[in-house]
Amino acid sequence: MSEKWFNVGKIVNTHGIRGEVRVISKTDFAEERYEPGNKLYIFKEGSNDPIEVVVESHRVHKNFDLLTFEGMNSIQDVEHFKGSLLKINEEQLTDLDEGEFYFHEIIGCKVYSDEGEEIGTIREILATGANDVWVIKRKAGKDLLIPYIEEIVKDVDVEVKKVIITPMEGLLD
Repeated sequence: MSEKWFNVGKIVNTHGIRGEVRVISKTDFAEERYEPGNKLYIFKEGSNDPIEVVVESHRVHKNFDLLTFEGMNSIQDVEHFKGSLLKINEEQLTDLDEGEFYFHEIIGCKVYSDEGEEIGTIREILATGANDVWVIKRKAGKDLLIPYIEEIVKDVDVEVKKVIITPMEGLLD
């Protein structure tokens, strides 16, 4: 039975000497995902065998999430996790409120203007804090960055992978 895994972050370094790791988040729900007591799974580079860990603490420092895991209290315990991915399995996905989506549902959606013109495909989501920014790969030219805000994003249909936006003046230039 193959489980579906979803990437929630990448361990990029250790922090201090007490077993804290520095994570670049790839999740839209960091607070929820990194809550103490939650299970995460570490996938070391080149390995498909997950290492189950339990979050002991979570804090935000600069643009990173800093985590410690139960039973790993020194830099030696976590150093070998550098470059590893943090994932959750499908069962850990929670039901979302209306208007909320998982990154994996949005990435790959085709984007159209409200006049029906195809703009491109969402290839990445940047979690900037105030609101997410969707990176759209266009057929030609530079990637387009659009903020995920009501004034612009009018309709999201993850079933058919289609997003409709009302471009602000100058957005498509």
